[in-house]
Amino acid sequence: MEQTVADKIFYLAAAGFTAGVFTHSFLREAKAFFFFLLLLAGALLLRSFLERTAGTGEAPTSGARGGGTGALLVVFILSASLGLWRYSFSLKQGGLEQYARQDIVLRGIIADEPDVRETNTRLILMARKERAEGKVLLIAGKEPQFEYGDEVQVEGKLLRPQNFTDKETLREVDYVSHLDARGIAYEMFRPKITLLERGKGNPVVLQLLAFKKAFTQNIGTLLPEPHASLLGGLIVGAKQSLGKELLDDFRIVGVIHIVVLSGYNITIIGVFIEWLLSRLRKNMRLLLAAATMILFAIMVGASATVIRATVMALLVLLARGAGRVYDVTRALLLAGVIMLLHNPRILVFDTSFQLSFLATVGLIYVSPLIEPKTQWVSSRWHLRDIVVATIATQIFVLPFLLYKTGILSLVSLPVNLLILTAVPATMLFGFLAGLTGFLASALAAPFAFLSFALLAYELMVVEWFSKLSFSAVTIRHFPLWLVVFWYGVYAALLVVWRKKKQSTVRESP
Repeated sequence: MEQTVADKIFYLAAAGFTAGVFTHSFLREAKAFFFFLLLLAGALLLRSFLERTAGTGEAPTSGARGGGTGALLVVFILSASLGLWRYSFSLKQGGLEQYARQDIVLRGIIADEPDVRETNTRLILMARKERAEGKVLLIAGKEPQFEYGDEVQVEGKLLRPQNFTDKETLREVDYVSHLDARGIAYEMFRPKITLLERGKGNPVVLQLLAFKKAFTQNIGTLLPEPHASLLGGLIVGAKQSLGKELLDDFRIVGVIHIVVLSGYNITIIGVFIEWLLSRLRKNMRLLLAAATMILFAIMVGASATVIRATVMALLVLLARGAGRVYDVTRALLLAGVIMLLHNPRILVFDTSFQLSFLATVGLIYVSPLIEPKTQWVSSRWHLRDIVVATIATQIFVLPFLLYKTGILSLVSLPVNLLILTAVPATMLFGFLAGLTGFLASALAAPFAFLSFALLAYELMVVEWFSKLSFSAVTIRHFPLWLVVFWYGVYAALLVVWRKKKQSTVRESP
């Protein structure tokens, strides 16, 4: 399909903005570069204007379809300067740097749902002191418990986070950038926390998190650990610890993505709604499924991770419904640019964003290549869809995972196929158990039993495969250039496939 001028402008604007954000991610002081790009764009516009007024005949290269090279270059440069400006704006500090490495007293509000871990609880404090403010990560004890929206006073030493080396893979963990992507520049270890007042957060979020907490408490009453924590992660993205050993097992076998609420989990909800409404027209089914996914994202707290997963899952739903890669590509790029506008730091420093984006690209582009080869797989219960999606995403995210984690799971594909086929039913029965738990435990018991059986099966698969001596290989050094080359090969193969498909369509009667 030939690109129109509007298409070219859109793709160049998206590419330019992303390039600007990417450049500023590594060049913290980029003001001079920003002004240089503006000057260059102005010079190109002035040159084009002078050529037109002089009547040289060189300027009118912007035909109906062509889109002048100079004008398109200006679009790219201006978009890149916008990306630089947006990233620069996100770097503005709130003034807490003057208190770094000092014992101080801060006041503020817990700005996110507590992250309860095996030995501690992590709280994000939107702190203020006099006119200074900023986000501070509090590594606190498990007691007393605090909630989103609590206004507190903390006493402790304000520290800058430091990178560290993973003891198992011997790789440096870029902990500083991980926190930076969330706007967190400081942390406090075991500070003294005093509760001042509750309920100071957003009223809607407070109600949503209250429902979520009650829901997970119902699950905790009905199921033992670690089954309850796993189900809470599957359904509502509950931040409860599964324990380091079990989490390591999930990483080894390549299914860590099911422990937290991901695009896959949210897509399941959309597919389930589609199935319930299968008698309606296709467009109506897609619309209602998308609306349900959005409402679900709001219900579970609408955190940055959930929003990102929902956007990616909506794109997968759009791809399945439209069946037109060309349109979905534009939607994917638009979604990515919108997320970068909201938080430009996620492009380079947020691994979950990068994995979500790559997985979605794999589903959109690689799935059509794999699907014809899987016709022997039954389509009942969406089994073929699960097989295709699993293989496509595993293939496409592999180079990036090797670069980021250094763990090559040799059992990832069979484990994903064995577990993901059971996840939709697990989520359904678990959701019904948690919901009916508000009425009576006796009503919830049958659903809880069914979800427990499925969770026990999933945990058994993870435990059994993780104990195999050949389950995973650790690669201590996987260079970035090899990742770039690998994805370059992918891109070349996809271009060849697309051209072959287009030529086949033209030759067909």
